[in-house]
Amino acid sequence: MEIGLIGCGRMGGALIAGIVKSDVTTPSQVWAFDPYPESLAALVEKLNIQPASDNKELTKQSQTILLAVKPQYITTVLADISPALTSKHLLISVAAGVTLGTMEAACPEGTRIIRAMPNTPALIGLGATGIAAGSHASSSDIDLAKKLLESAGISCETTEPQLDAVTGLSGSGPAYVYTFIESLAAQAEKEGLPAKDALELAIQTVIGGAQMVQQTGMTPRELVNQVTSPGGTTLAGLAALTEHGFESSIAAGVHAAAERSREIAKES
Repeated sequence: MEIGLIGCGRMGGALIAGIVKSDVTTPSQVWAFDPYPESLAALVEKLNIQPASDNKELTKQSQTILLAVKPQYITTVLADISPALTSKHLLISVAAGVTLGTMEAACPEGTRIIRAMPNTPALIGLGATGIAAGSHASSSDIDLAKKLLESAGISCETTEPQLDAVTGLSGSGPAYVYTFIESLAAQAEKEGLPAKDALELAIQTVIGGAQMVQQTGMTPRELVNQVTSPGGTTLAGLAALTEHGFESSIAAGVHAAAERSREIAKES
C-alpha cells in the first residue's frame, strides 16, 4: 500500500513512524513531503522512506495521504493536490479544527476524507485518536484509518460533532495530566520530600492508577471505593479535593476546550 505524508513535523513524523513499524506497508511504499527541506530530509533518513519533490508528486505516488499540516495551510495544500486526486485516493487529516465540509469543498466531488484528532502521546506510541468519516468515506476507509492511526496508540470512531468532545478530553487531556502531576509533586515537596523523589512518585502514581483502571476491569469509582476507609488518609484527601472544586474544575476544563474546538471549527 502506497502511503503519503504531507507535513513532516512532530505529529506527522510520529504517526508515519508508527505506520512504518507496523505491518501495513513498507518504507519503500511510504512517500513524504514538507516545504522545509531539513524536516523532510531528517524524516527520510530516520525512517528510510521516499522523499517527494512536491505535493503533486506525492499524490501521484500514493493511495492514502496523511495530511499533517497546520490548520491554516490545509486548504492551500488541498488546492495544490486536487488536480491529481482520483477516486483511488483516501485523505486522512489531523489538522485541528478544520471540518470535513471545509475539506470536501476544497476537493473534487466524491473525495474520500477522514478527519482525525490525535494527541501528543502518539509521539511515544501511546496516543488516543478520535476518527470521523466524511460523506464519501466507506466503512473500509474507516477501518484502514483506524489501523493506520492505531500504530501510534488507540482510536475511537465518532461523529464529527463528537470530535469536539474528543478534543476536550483526550486532545487537551495530556496537559491536564501534566498539571496534575506537577501539582502532586509540588505539594509533596512542601510536605518534605526532595523534588526529584516527589516528581518520580507523582509520575508513577498516575501511571499505576491508570493501569489499575485499564487492567482490572473495575470502574474508577469502584477503585476509589476500594482504597478508602472511614477516618483514613485517602478519604481525608478526597474530601479536601471535593471541597476545593476538583471534579468541577476538571469538568470545566474539558468543557472549555470542547467549546473552543467548536469555535475554531466555525472560524475555519
